Amino acid sequence: MAHVRIFRHYIHLPFFILGILDLGILFGVFCLSAFFRYFGDFPFFAEHFQYVWPSALVFGTFNIIVMIALGVHQARIEEGLSGMMLRTIMALILSLPLSFSAFLLFEDWLWYLGGEGVVTTASVFGFFMLGIVRSVFFRLAGDDAFKRKVLVLGAGWRARQLLEDLTTPFNRKGFHLVGFVPMPDEAVEVSGEKLIHLHHTLHRYILRHPVREIVVGVDDRRRGLPMEDLLECKMEGVKIVDAATFYERESRKVALEMISKGWLVFSPGFSVSSVQGGSKRGLDLLASFMLLVLTSPVMLLTALAIKLEDGWRAPVFYSQERVGLNGRVFRVHKFRSMRTDAEKDGAVWAQQNDTRITRVGDVIRRLRIDELPQIFNVLTGDMAFVGPRPERPMFVDQLVESIPLYNERHRVKPGITGWAQLCFAYADNEEDTREKLRYDLYYIKNHSLLLDLLIIIQTVEVILFRKGSR
Repeated sequence: MAHVRIFRHYIHLPFFILGILDLGILFGVFCLSAFFRYFGDFPFFAEHFQYVWPSALVFGTFNIIVMIALGVHQARIEEGLSGMMLRTIMALILSLPLSFSAFLLFEDWLWYLGGEGVVTTASVFGFFMLGIVRSVFFRLAGDDAFKRKVLVLGAGWRARQLLEDLTTPFNRKGFHLVGFVPMPDEAVEVSGEKLIHLHHTLHRYILRHPVREIVVGVDDRRRGLPMEDLLECKMEGVKIVDAATFYERESRKVALEMISKGWLVFSPGFSVSSVQGGSKRGLDLLASFMLLVLTSPVMLLTALAIKLEDGWRAPVFYSQERVGLNGRVFRVHKFRSMRTDAEKDGAVWAQQNDTRITRVGDVIRRLRIDELPQIFNVLTGDMAFVGPRPERPMFVDQLVESIPLYNERHRVKPGITGWAQLCFAYADNEEDTREKLRYDLYYIKNHSLLLDLLIIIQTVEVILFRKGSR
């Protein structure tokens, strides 16, 4: 098993194990720091451990939350262990004020968080221990330790899309493609070196070449599938999964070209309960209120900067019509980042190095400060904190005609941040919008309170490292 599914969201198993290890290490180093600072005698420490462990757990949890926010574990893929450890340093530093704040709020419970030097000593010691354990973990686990051997039944365009779309390091973490088995009368679009020509049955191949999973990627199932053969494989413990579900699990997006409305009907997900809706609204209000309090000084400085650049009569905000829940049109509010005559010739997509953007606008766009007034859209209920980004009605009309299932993104409230914003850069054309829709559909299909919390936490990484801004 290379993934753990928690509240309908797929988490790659090595990252899950590494997160548990990190939490255990941070818990342990805090206890060790408290031991040397206050005890020095193990029986005495063991007798009073009940007073130490709450502080150690809070310390470890806050550090893990900040690590998730900074994308520490994912950085191992693109930046290597050195990049991962650099982000870890930042996470350990940023979590210090959180630990001290927890002590101030719960002084009678978290005594040792306020102990002189305990938190800082644990952070320094934790950094070295995390580096050692992670190095050993990656050396022992190796790149293929958690990868399943996967065989694809089919070699047509559907199989080719799996091969092309799941070959990036970000996606292809949980499996190793053994090969593709072409079906009779199917046009072969996979290169010859990746094809497997069976001399006997699929079941006999599985017995001789251990495979954990078979992905059914046949273009036309009406021509028939080797059901008896697949059943024999399943009875051997081999998992059988269709291509669209496999694609969703590995890439955390929906394979737009592989699915139909029938697949959406019978696929799990897309469920909304009153309890879930109430919890989401509560999270929206809490997150928006906290963000409003934290960013009020930034918003005041932004308004002043816009006035200084464009004159005291220039508007600070601008409002635009956007399409929201169930296609209802509402007005979204932003800080003005373009010239006042930016759309004198009509609405167009935002581009890189857009000449209509002001100097202040360029800065606030890169830091996503221009989005902050949408907090008021969340408070009034037009938007959620997490959801697909709202689009303008004129663009929606065009995209609905050209992109299948585009209208389905309006089944939930649009958001300030979202799954697509975390996973994909800014969309400035139709093809990019099609790609972002794949992520939006994944969110709509699998959304939960946990996924919303993960998106909110990881949005910090987007802001700090300028991912997706334009």
